[in-house]
Amino acid sequence: MPGLLDMILGYDCNLWCDYCTIGPELRGRALSTAHALASLRQGRAQGLDALSITGGEPTIRPDLLAIVRAGRALGFADVKVQSNGLMYAHGDNLARLLAAGTTRLHVSIHTHRADRYEQLVRRTGTYAAMVGGLQRAVASGAALVVDLIVKRDTMADLPAAIDWLAQLGVRAVDLWYVSLTDANAAHPESLPRMSEALPFVAEALARGRRQAMTLRSLHVPRCLLGEDHAHAWDPGADRVVVVTPEATFALKDSRLAGRVKVPACAGCPFEQVCPGVRPDYLAVFGDGEIAAARGQAATRGPTRLPIAR
Repeated sequence: MPGLLDMILGYDCNLWCDYCTIGPELRGRALSTAHALASLRQGRAQGLDALSITGGEPTIRPDLLAIVRAGRALGFADVKVQSNGLMYAHGDNLARLLAAGTTRLHVSIHTHRADRYEQLVRRTGTYAAMVGGLQRAVASGAALVVDLIVKRDTMADLPAAIDWLAQLGVRAVDLWYVSLTDANAAHPESLPRMSEALPFVAEALARGRRQAMTLRSLHVPRCLLGEDHAHAWDPGADRVVVVTPEATFALKDSRLAGRVKVPACAGCPFEQVCPGVRPDYLAVFGDGEIAAARGQAATRGPTRLPIAR
């Protein structure tokens, strides 16, 4: 059965995003080159035919090109590199990455606004490099998806971000709902209610459709997306094997995935395809929004302290 090998090379990064789930204690952990190459061979032996290389920030790894070449030589037909794009703005880094065999680029820009971007990534002087790297990625002609984060201080900018990306020539965007797992567990203020964020998400999706872009929404249940439910995407629905410096597991079992079905999920038209709700979201807000979408009463309330506004 074909599928995707999702390889986290390590947790080090040249940014320090304020919502990142990777804490300081993880920054030094990484796959060795030998471990990465062995994982490629094992993935192919298991029939996996696509490869995703991520982190942390994989473009700061000196062995990245060798790993990409090895993946293609072993028969991975699709090789994606997930990056913040900063390194693409410099020299021939992007050209060499594509020449090594990368077929797909995912660039996380978080937000399109210069002031919000540098505040979010907590590194000054980086916005110009992000834009330059993104422009080079578009100009390369490689398959490209841009990632935006849906959090309390970015959600209102989502529609404008879609327009900005369309003007740059970006044709595909993923909207990632912020998670309170691991290092971001201490920042519940970053997590908005879905009912608060969804008007902005809906407008972003509408603008994307008008400009013939492909937009996907992650970690928002289909019942809450309403007429936009076709935009919901659950990567864990496919066969995805994740390799990290600590463990190997199926993506559907990740702590970042929706894993909880609440009583209102019973009988939902999307019950068989929806992974459920993330535990961190339910801990902050309970199941009231999902129950309301199904015309039912809430069955569980928040278990965390209220969010400071």
